[in-house]
Amino acid sequence: MAFGHQREDSRLILLREISQEGRIPRIDLAERTGISRATVTTITADLLRDGLIEEIPREDGVAGTRGRPRVDLKIAGAAHLVAGVKVSGSRISLVLMDFEGSQLADHEVPLGAGRHSPAALAGHICDAVAELAAKIGIDTAQISGVGVGLAGTIDAGAGAVHWSPSLNARNVDFAALLAERMGVPTYLDNDANLVAMAEKTFGLGRGRSDFIVVTIEAGVGMGIILGGEIYRGTRGCGAEFGHTKVQLEGALCRCGQRGCLEAYVAEYALLREADTALGPDTTLSGQIARLLEAAKAGGPTAASIVSRAGRMFAMGLANIVNIFDPELIILAGEQMQFDYLYADEVIAEMRKSIVQVDAAPPEVVIHKWGNLMWARGAAAYALEFVQERAAREGRVDAA
Repeated sequence: MAFGHQREDSRLILLREISQEGRIPRIDLAERTGISRATVTTITADLLRDGLIEEIPREDGVAGTRGRPRVDLKIAGAAHLVAGVKVSGSRISLVLMDFEGSQLADHEVPLGAGRHSPAALAGHICDAVAELAAKIGIDTAQISGVGVGLAGTIDAGAGAVHWSPSLNARNVDFAALLAERMGVPTYLDNDANLVAMAEKTFGLGRGRSDFIVVTIEAGVGMGIILGGEIYRGTRGCGAEFGHTKVQLEGALCRCGQRGCLEAYVAEYALLREADTALGPDTTLSGQIARLLEAAKAGGPTAASIVSRAGRMFAMGLANIVNIFDPELIILAGEQMQFDYLYADEVIAEMRKSIVQVDAAPPEVVIHKWGNLMWARGAAAYALEFVQERAAREGRVDAA
């Protein structure tokens, strides 16, 4: 039994090493993983037989010792398909990827504003996944796994939503509901964690073992990568940066508490302040743009609102640095189209507020990307689970 588990572990290690490298010869697999050459030969033969990897000619074209062309190993893209779903306040964004992580299709559908019942939101997601699959002429049952990112307090291990601005109910076993409706294994996580996954797999965090992603959209989120893995905390709901307190008995947050960071810097917080200062506007982005323009023009009320948001955000970033001391902080999300949260004075204020040591402070970078990249992170999250199943069971059927 122990040997069987060891073999499964070795299969997964080799599968993921091949996936990370893109293409790699067997001898390099042995050197990189510490698995013996004989075991690498045996296990890669199993993976080839299961259709999970394939051989391709070496790019240098050099023949082997017996005259046969040398080959590299790569993931067999056609072995599995995974979908990634990002649910935002106004739309559902999706991507379809193969087993190599190559994107095959994408799709976006509008989502009505406000909170939805779990059944209704599950129905919207299932319909959107079916439409995504249809773009390449397949049905949902041919997908091996679906990753879903939601804003809110999510227990990824249990697939449960404790609270989300997208749902009108709390403590919902949402992954199980989706899996039952779709007939496909479904993996749920906080959307900011999946942005961190996207950065780790495709973006600025690739090759780094410790970094933090802060997302600013309708709310404020954070994804933490420590030792190359997403950190979630004991209860599965750590890294709730937007709900750290920056003001006692402060502004009302949509979570129901007061004084949360996002109650000062998120979209809805600025919109609330802008409506009071400038009068209502028909669009969210238009209203925020008006507020920032008024602040830059010297309007005292608008300038005070924007300045306070920047100071609160700098305080929050400084707290992150003082607790985690990360190598890199990545700021992402739709609010990155506006510079009020990453202006030079905001970053300077953060650096003034961190513990001063004889070393450079963490690098802070901006990554402006849309919802499809969030969805790619969700797909990468699902792909990890499908790889685990494939290592354990061989070639995995979709359903």
